Amino acid sequence: MAINKQPIAKKCRAFDISPATMGYGNKKSNRNPGGTRRKKVSEYGAQLKEKQKVKFVYGILEKQFHMYYLKAANMKGITGDNMLRLLELRLDNVVYRLGLAKTRRMARQIVVHGHIRVNGQKVDIPSYSVKVGDVITLRQKSAELDMFKVLREGTSIVTPKWLTFDAPNLTGTVAALPAREDIDLQLQENMIVEFYSR
Repeated sequence: MAINKQPIAKKCRAFDISPATMGYGNKKSNRNPGGTRRKKVSEYGAQLKEKQKVKFVYGILEKQFHMYYLKAANMKGITGDNMLRLLELRLDNVVYRLGLAKTRRMARQIVVHGHIRVNGQKVDIPSYSVKVGDVITLRQKSAELDMFKVLREGTSIVTPKWLTFDAPNLTGTVAALPAREDIDLQLQENMIVEFYSR
């Protein structure tokens, strides 16, 4: 399994996204501020940047990302929206959106270490795709850990409309499929579709 060791603050600056989007509140990079940036970017460069941005945010590599694109292209509807929906339904992303983890990297680790149950069954695959009606809970032993106990007292995390979270029981439910407006990331998914369809 590949491990992503890219520097967060540096990448956020390169992609013009706030570290808060990634779950990091106070990360900053003062290295070469406003340095030697090219003013004009080619169409291919802009498309590539959008693709790299989405891969970075969701923490996935090229081969898996291309598979998501192919799957989205074979689904009914708009390919770009379908692709983002598939990415949002990844188990590690759902754990992050429910507020069980501060970042997607942390959510991935929580899943891999076997803390998460989906419909009562242990799932330790971060790319596992949840469905509408799935109930995400913590392993009983894991729920006693200090990092999760704090969430019981009330969390400031705002869950998206397509998820519901019961803080006292640390239980999340996939209430509906995520719509494009539920995804708070600023990107142009049509450019990614154009990149792969060239």
